[in-house]
Amino acid sequence: MNYRDRSLLDLAYQLDCTLLIDGICEGGPGEPAHSNQSRHGKGGALKAHDCFFASGCRSCHRELDQGRRFTREEKADIWQRAHERTMLQLWQLGLIRVAA
Repeated sequence: MNYRDRSLLDLAYQLDCTLLIDGICEGGPGEPAHSNQSRHGKGGALKAHDCFFASGCRSCHRELDQGRRFTREEKADIWQRAHERTMLQLWQLGLIRVAA
């Protein structure tokens, strides 16, 4: 069973879009965009583990999940870079941290 944590996903709404797809991005507040890669727990109708998300505006998120502009490999690269930006921002803003 995949890891689920609504409070973790809710952090995506506190960041601006990190997917940043040229010509599509609306900027502004994001929503959690799960990885579409099986190595992150994605399979069929099953979403990836909740720790594998990027903050994406609605337009970028839709393009990533349903668009035909990019190949599967390009989408994976776009998502990976956005996930890294998302995690870095969450740590920098103190929204995630190590419990003492």
